[in-house]
Amino acid sequence: MKGKILLVIFVSVFSSFLYGQIKNVDAVGITVNDMSRSVKFFCDVLGFKKISDHEFYGMPYESLEGLFGLRMRVVRLQLGDEFIELTDYITSGGRHIPENARSNDLIFQHIAIVVSDMDWAYNWLRKRMVMQVSTGPQTIPQSNTAAAGVKAFYFHDPDMHNLELIYFPKGKGQAKWQNTKDKLFLGIDHTAIGVTNTDSSLLFYEDLLGIERKGESWNMGMEQAHLNFIENASLHITGLRSSAGPGIEFLEYLKPGPGKPYPADTRADDIWYWQTTLVTADAELLYDKLRKAGYMFVSKNIVRLKSTNGNSYKAFIVRDRDGHALLIREEF
Repeated sequence: MKGKILLVIFVSVFSSFLYGQIKNVDAVGITVNDMSRSVKFFCDVLGFKKISDHEFYGMPYESLEGLFGLRMRVVRLQLGDEFIELTDYITSGGRHIPENARSNDLIFQHIAIVVSDMDWAYNWLRKRMVMQVSTGPQTIPQSNTAAAGVKAFYFHDPDMHNLELIYFPKGKGQAKWQNTKDKLFLGIDHTAIGVTNTDSSLLFYEDLLGIERKGESWNMGMEQAHLNFIENASLHITGLRSSAGPGIEFLEYLKPGPGKPYPADTRADDIWYWQTTLVTADAELLYDKLRKAGYMFVSKNIVRLKSTNGNSYKAFIVRDRDGHALLIREEF
């Protein structure tokens, strides 16, 4: 009898732990300065399709975003199976990305857009006068077993956000990236964030949120330096993935080390602010877990909202140790 009681307690605690963790990554959110310009760029240049376009305001949204008097326009775009959400803060509008921002600064975040042919994609962007970050597409050398043959290229959107094109040869990446069907832009493989320390970030994303670590690599050499436009760059890269949606990738710069810290006074309307939406089965359980662990919140508390399809949901926004924002959402 005692053994059965202990088993029941263990199962109950274990189930509660899992119930509060992340089910999937829904969308990657990007703050923009001019919605019309950004939608045109992502749709006309990068092949995204508009899914929805709505404005939100009122006290629940002010509490969620930590901004008084906000009115925001949110456009949801799709590429392949993945989604991004562009947000234009109509009544405020925050600070622009600093001109001296670099890829190893901790405000760094990007989405990696998968392409079927890197040369075709690069020429496509060049013809449309897109601003480059990388000197050109880079191929990871064979000495890097985990990522050998992968091709990548960094560039800017109109707000100077970093974006990446990535090409996976056979045997690399998810199997679906080999099913091109004559398309150039296929979907979003991951969103990458600058981190100070990989182990500390794993405590948050893997241990507390339950997003599974899938692999890692150590990238260095001329190819990596020219990709990130950081001289002598050496990185520890760790990839995590949930059951659905884009992965999350850590970029820890071993050389020259992490750059400028994430500004402590960042607001949701600052253009460098991104927020990745994660879906959970129990927002309150996860909120309590993160609060007890000492994490900082953008939201004043958990809020109850109605989505545009009429469903109700609970949500809050929390920051990781390096300042990156995650919108945690539970539909019910």
